[in-house]
Amino acid sequence: MADGPLAAVVVPTYDRAELLRGTLEALAAQRPPDGGGFEVVVADDGSTDGTRAVVGEFTDRLTVRYGFQPDRGFRAAAARNLGARLASAPVLVFLDAGVRPGPDFVRAHLTAQAGGPRAVAGYTYGYRPDTDQPDGPAVDPRALAPAELVRRHGGSDALRDVRHLAFERFGFDLTTAVVPWQWFWSVNCSVGAADFWAAGGFDEDFRTWGGEDLDLGYRLHRGGTAFTVSREAWALDTPHERSLGDDLASNAANIAMLADKHPEPVTELLWAFFARPGDRFVIHHDWNVEDEYRQVLEVADRTRGADVAAELAPLRGLSDDSRVVVLGCGADPPGKLAAGVRLFDFDSRFTGPASPGGRVGHGLGVRIPLADGSVDRVLITSRLSGLWDRWGPHILTEARRVGARVDTVLAGSGH
Repeated sequence: MADGPLAAVVVPTYDRAELLRGTLEALAAQRPPDGGGFEVVVADDGSTDGTRAVVGEFTDRLTVRYGFQPDRGFRAAAARNLGARLASAPVLVFLDAGVRPGPDFVRAHLTAQAGGPRAVAGYTYGYRPDTDQPDGPAVDPRALAPAELVRRHGGSDALRDVRHLAFERFGFDLTTAVVPWQWFWSVNCSVGAADFWAAGGFDEDFRTWGGEDLDLGYRLHRGGTAFTVSREAWALDTPHERSLGDDLASNAANIAMLADKHPEPVTELLWAFFARPGDRFVIHHDWNVEDEYRQVLEVADRTRGADVAAELAPLRGLSDDSRVVVLGCGADPPGKLAAGVRLFDFDSRFTGPASPGGRVGHGLGVRIPLADGSVDRVLITSRLSGLWDRWGPHILTEARRVGARVDTVLAGSGH
């Protein structure tokens, strides 16, 4: 037997005592992991209902800890970090209150982690964050034990994980995905504690619903953590009312914050999907960032040697007070440019500290990290021609937002 728990299940909650009871009941019915046990940490984000008393009901059935933080608004990210700090296990499993895990939930998360620390997306039945009151199967999900409900109705469209098609595409193994973190949702997931803290945990600046799990997933991925899916580590969400309008607005703002924190083409595409005005929040993955970003990477490979020196030649004569943005500057932009010239390219091999003068930003132009009307001119080079059919209108809209004038070789005239 291990000296301590093998996994810690961290459950953030706020005024959901009855939903929390269902989660703890299912955790108390777990089959113990091989070679050790697990602990549960309830991280209370300032509840005023009977949450603490509900936790007390399980002290003789679970190794359970309770952490409380004062109610200072929505602070789920901070609550999860609080729970992670109270945990002593090497694997952290995050599970939302009201989500009832299957009987082998903890064992399955540990099995998925056995090949080395990784980020595991647990399969979640019935989770519908894009509807006010999710449609369930023909029976009340609370009338049956989770395992029986999943046995009877798990294959129905109303109940299966909304990420199912994306997971199925990769054979339920995200190691070959280029954007695996877009499917890493804190409703049911696990990560090694060392990787979690090395990435910085959840960013507590996220103070409204949505986005903090994707932000963590992004940082885990950039840090080299592998991603996978576990169908065996399944759980079942309990239908409950949601403030859909508020949640979608909150999610849009948080995705914008994520994109501003980590400016690069993949986060621009995520923002365009979730937050561009007029776009619908579609959580079914017939459209996803994976396919869009693969196209960007393919065009970057094809255009690596594209020479746009002639298009950039006029930049040499600009005065120091000129304010210009260049999208698609390529590998060899002119040196000694005016201080007000901002260079961007969508190919990461031409950007960052190793770029000429260390001044080329990694960007596509779908979201430019500048204020409205802050530059005199935006120059879009022919390097973006391979992406123009898909992203040209988005790039033009953003260029016109920040620049008084937009010039593009593709259009052949100033705007």
